[in-house]
Amino acid sequence: MSSWQLSGYTTVRQLGAGASGSVVLATHDETGTPVAIKYLVHVLGDDAAFRAAFRREARLLGEIDDPHVSRLYEYVETADGAAIVMELVNGVSLRQMLRENGPTTPESALVVLKGSLAGLAAAHGHGVVHRDYKPENVLVTGEGLSKLADFGIATQAGQGTGTVVTGTPRYMAPEQWTGAPATPACDIYAATATFYECLTGRPPYDGANLFALHDQHANAPIPTDPAPAPVHDLLRQGMAKLPADRPAHALAFLDILERVAGAAYGPDWEDRGLRELARRAALLAMLWPFPDRAESATSLASTTVGAGTATGRRSRSRKVTVFAAAAVVATLVIGGAGYRFAAADDVSPVIAAGEAGSPTAAAPASTEPSGTVPPAASATPTVTSTTESPETPGATTGPTATTAPVTRTPSPPATTTTTTPAAPSPSVSTSPTPPPDTVAPTVGAVRAGPTRLESEKCTYGNRSSTVTATVTDDVSGAADLKVTFRYTLNGTTSTVAMSSAGRNLFRGTLTSLPMPKAATRIPITVVAVDAAGNSGPSAKPVYVTLDNICTPG
Repeated sequence: MSSWQLSGYTTVRQLGAGASGSVVLATHDETGTPVAIKYLVHVLGDDAAFRAAFRREARLLGEIDDPHVSRLYEYVETADGAAIVMELVNGVSLRQMLRENGPTTPESALVVLKGSLAGLAAAHGHGVVHRDYKPENVLVTGEGLSKLADFGIATQAGQGTGTVVTGTPRYMAPEQWTGAPATPACDIYAATATFYECLTGRPPYDGANLFALHDQHANAPIPTDPAPAPVHDLLRQGMAKLPADRPAHALAFLDILERVAGAAYGPDWEDRGLRELARRAALLAMLWPFPDRAESATSLASTTVGAGTATGRRSRSRKVTVFAAAAVVATLVIGGAGYRFAAADDVSPVIAAGEAGSPTAAAPASTEPSGTVPPAASATPTVTSTTESPETPGATTGPTATTAPVTRTPSPPATTTTTTPAAPSPSVSTSPTPPPDTVAPTVGAVRAGPTRLESEKCTYGNRSSTVTATVTDDVSGAADLKVTFRYTLNGTTSTVAMSSAGRNLFRGTLTSLPMPKAATRIPITVVAVDAAGNSGPSAKPVYVTLDNICTPG
């Protein structure tokens, strides 16, 4: 990763990090609209053909406009780095929810599967196969709604990968392991495997290595127990070994789901499932990008990309959303075939919610303390890509050979009349000198999530945990407080700075930990220091367990 940052945005804080890059919460400078920006590892897509293929896929994805799919606003590529600007709202990933709260109710699992099938149907309708459906890429909002995110390794239906197999092994359909052409049936299989994990708390197959996982997906019986009996047939159909034995398309499977759910759990099954998912999301509210904001408070942003000329003049604009691949992290040779797997980290998806209707997509609430919604921001993002030099065919050039950027021009807000009161007359204070501040800040609730981590050398598991704490002080405001958390590992105590997240909430990230000899429970204590130097610790530590093994895939 380079230190390059996308211009036109101001970074607020980091949301996560993983093998494919890091995600930050940022605001658009001109409108204040919150977005999530994923900065990709610098080596991602160095090959010119690779970049060109992704641009083609991005244009396809730009046509997907569905409330069950998280929008990707902008992809910017320069000689210094690459970044994806994404939709952002409050909520958590399904992976976070399962890790912290365990299996869901059958109704909740059916709600997740229903939303995912609707999102997949929208993608398949535009000829796009996701190829990396998994709990990390399903997002649950504060209202219990689910969205499908991170089309980082999506491809056109019918395109083969040859000897390179792409996906996440625990959820890959049997044919996906062979490099067969991508089809909607692959996504249906992965969605059903995730449905099983919602019901039981574990993936359908848990082979200790890639060879074992491959054999289980190809040959092992389709698991149904301990899932509830009424959904066993859904599991058998969605995870059939042969693509032809699965439902013909996502909408067909959705019809089957509706009939099964209604017969087994009654006509109000969906309402119960949504309420339960909303309750579980609320339990993890401190992990939301905006934990103190209501889910319904959203600001809208639309993305318009205009074709530019060499002189910088714009031709008639058209709506295109551009993005790049999110994960290419490991290669393994199995029987002569190269296997390229997507990282199973929580950084790839960014929480999304709201109706993504017409040319607008929902973004999270503004951090303004009032409950008002900021005006809609019609954004025209900059799309910059390296091009081949005419003098040297096949070579890539720096920013001087890029397509002309199109500046982001948000629509102005509606005219508002504001009455400004006259400035008060200056006065001389006769109050006595206040007593010195001797009261330490109060550190309230402290949480860490996820609570199980793997070392920095691991590829697929969680390698970072977000530590949150509420801190109040009788005199100092949040800007004047210095908040850190301390943890002890292998006899060494380290300190990590925490940043303000609004409303007395502070956040920090625990990451880049060495592999221990045995699973280790790490105590974490938060300490706050006010402007007067008074120091107050948290009442008791929270714990994160660092495993001594790596997730196999």
